[in-house]
Amino acid sequence: MKRRNFVKKAVLSSMATIIGTDIVFGAWISEGYKPLALQDPDPYKMFNKDKGMEVLNDKPWNIEAKAHLLDERITSNKYMFIRNNGLIPENININNWTLTIDGESVKEKKTYSLAELKSKFPQYTYQLTLECGGNGRSEFDPPAKGNQWTVGAVSCAEWTGVRLRDVLEDAGIKDSAMYIGYHAADVHLSRDPKKEPISRGAPMAKALQDETLLAFKMNGEDIPIVHGYPLRLVAGGWPASVSGKWVNRISIRNKVHDGTKMTGTAYRVPCEPVAPGDKVKDEDMCIIKSMPVKSLITYPKSGATIKKGKKLNIRGHAWAGELKVSKMEYSIDFGSTWVKCPIEKPANRLAWQHFSAAIDFPKKGYYEVWARATDSRGASQPMLIPGWNPKGYLNNACHRIAIKVV
Repeated sequence: MKRRNFVKKAVLSSMATIIGTDIVFGAWISEGYKPLALQDPDPYKMFNKDKGMEVLNDKPWNIEAKAHLLDERITSNKYMFIRNNGLIPENININNWTLTIDGESVKEKKTYSLAELKSKFPQYTYQLTLECGGNGRSEFDPPAKGNQWTVGAVSCAEWTGVRLRDVLEDAGIKDSAMYIGYHAADVHLSRDPKKEPISRGAPMAKALQDETLLAFKMNGEDIPIVHGYPLRLVAGGWPASVSGKWVNRISIRNKVHDGTKMTGTAYRVPCEPVAPGDKVKDEDMCIIKSMPVKSLITYPKSGATIKKGKKLNIRGHAWAGELKVSKMEYSIDFGSTWVKCPIEKPANRLAWQHFSAAIDFPKKGYYEVWARATDSRGASQPMLIPGWNPKGYLNNACHRIAIKVV
């Protein structure tokens, strides 16, 4: 009886700590009962997110930012989108955490501790743009299944780690190597240990780029657990699904990686244009690689009001997957005419670029400010939604904000 009371008091104490205050009449709680405050967790507290973020799903957690929340040059944790496919791993012990390099095309299977990765290989820091392949999915018609992202599933944080290339070369890469595939510690929603929530990969050329990192720091601090602590693959410029979280194994493959969400229609678009609503065979779908050119107005917030005669200062970011943004323009007449505006060079390759402009309006009334980026190969954002695809990927239509001049 004494032990039972001791255990009950310990449990109550733990629950009170999580809730943040004493549980009045806690002694009367039936065994096995979970207080409502713990049944509906607060993601903003759990993940240290701004309350302006939008929760799209909680099983698994998927949360996006609003455009104006992404105004920072380097995205901080509180504004960084969350895209999960399974359950976040629990009880992580960094002292026991290892990374294994294996696969058909590795010369020698090797396992490294975190301490070995940090001490054996040079460390690098890059700002890297990560965008969910489905960012903008909510605009497609007919609707595409999946999280209905608007514009906020993108970020550009500063990542520190070791180059994946250095680790792969240490294990040895056979001439037959074609792809890498990652494996991680997250748990399938069914909690079946035999199922992986996601296991994607990239061609060797992408894996061996200078900026492809096995990262252990984000913005100078340990990566938050929801973003992949203690070790994350970061491959900027490609769909963020390539940047696997909680990575504990990398396979060097002699074929295109065939892990979970690498086959079928996952992260693929029709190889040729299709009519909206068409069914597309799996064999006619192509894997998404570099993300398309895109931009986002982050200041002011859509719906702003200014007085006639005053200039409106706008700013935002633009990015173009593996390429640079070569030109930035804005329009206030629904795309009838465009005005070029300054765009800065990226902090490093695969980082987003910052633009700004001071806009005059001819008279009082309602306006929309549209932004359009052009990449270094001459491809520009479409004014409206680009070609429809079954999964709602790669919407890079011009971003726009509403302005009232009074």
